[in-house]
Amino acid sequence: MAKLAHAQWSSKMGFVLAAAGSAVGLGNIWRFSYLTGESGGAAFVLVYLACVALVGLPILIAEWMIGRRGQKNPINTMAELAKRHGRSSGWAAVGVSGVLAAFLILSFYSVIGGWSLNYTLGSITGAFSGQDAEASEAAFGALLGNPGSLLIWHTLFMVLVVGIVARGVTKGLEAAARVLMPALVVLLLVLVGYGAMSGSFGEAFAFMFRPDWSALNGSVMLAAMGQAFFTLSLGMGIMMAYGSYLGEDVNLLGTARTVIILDTAIALLAGLAIFPIVFATELDASSGPGLIFITLPIAFGNIFGGSLLGLGFFLLLTFAALTSAISLLEPVVETLEERTALGRLGATVTSAVAVWLVGVAALLSLNVWSDVLLFGLNIFDLLDTFTGKILLPLTGLGAILFYSYCLNQEEARRELGLGTSAFGVWSVLTKFVAPIGVVAVFVAGFL
Repeated sequence: MAKLAHAQWSSKMGFVLAAAGSAVGLGNIWRFSYLTGESGGAAFVLVYLACVALVGLPILIAEWMIGRRGQKNPINTMAELAKRHGRSSGWAAVGVSGVLAAFLILSFYSVIGGWSLNYTLGSITGAFSGQDAEASEAAFGALLGNPGSLLIWHTLFMVLVVGIVARGVTKGLEAAARVLMPALVVLLLVLVGYGAMSGSFGEAFAFMFRPDWSALNGSVMLAAMGQAFFTLSLGMGIMMAYGSYLGEDVNLLGTARTVIILDTAIALLAGLAIFPIVFATELDASSGPGLIFITLPIAFGNIFGGSLLGLGFFLLLTFAALTSAISLLEPVVETLEERTALGRLGATVTSAVAVWLVGVAALLSLNVWSDVLLFGLNIFDLLDTFTGKILLPLTGLGAILFYSYCLNQEEARRELGLGTSAFGVWSVLTKFVAPIGVVAVFVAGFL
């Protein structure tokens, strides 16, 4: 049976919202906030912004350009472009690594998305009311220790993802982004507005934007670079897949700037929404990953209007998780759809069931399988470590090196609309600065 023509985004705005939605996920709302808290605030933020510009932007554009040139799933795209440019077929491994990373990340990401759904319900039922630190920590521990509850929420989250992705590029990914992204921004602005009236907004603003350079050290800089890489959905096959749906009329450089500005603005707004609440309730801004699911529920349970505020926050977190989750499933679905006889629905369901099964193993490792360790890690932590420390950096490095040293650079210059001098600066970023940055993150992960 002949395959249908490759899908395309219906508009530039639809693509921008979808790409920004992929970038705006738990990495912005959860990871960025706790890393900022752990790393001393503004010094981390400023280094992060520099890393986004110097490392994130070049790799983002490289992945889009590769995807648009190939017009296929990441594996086929890398294989065909390598052949077209007389390069080794081994470059297809970059596509394999990206699709595998997306698949594995979604398996445990969906479990975390399930936590967010659970806490959204808890906000509605008043579960946080009057909680102290001990009660909040016990409640989160009880959730992680209950495999039945985790399974329900993990399954529900994956059903929502499948319902969106199965509808295709324009009716699924693009339509969801057009609804979820504006809703996410509105919720975030409401929470920032609350923070501005809470009495601790000035303290939070100073914490995020008045740098304490004494807090800056090698580990903070590497954490900032890693976050810049992670937050833009790089190294996961996502941006190659999204690029494959792009027409030639979209300016990659200008569009990348727009996506990065949106992504960064939302990360900063998330900090301005979270830290005023943390400081107003005299909680610990450096409480790490527990900031969202342990520290903030204490605040929501002990301030006026906390139930409504908590509901808004965890809805925001759920929307952010969904926009990223649908993008994580997409390269897997696109690959199955183009490399097998499966149609869109079959590829989506097959991919999702496989992701769901690995996710079940991940959630069981938090309780009944907690004694099952591989390389000293439970399954959940192993998936996180393997993807974050190995697959993402290697895929991103492969993409930027292939772009810089295998593709025709004069064609790339014209495609980006850059003059000779500007492209010279750009080439330094893509050939040296970005690869060195990724290698630094990769090596630091093992130190």
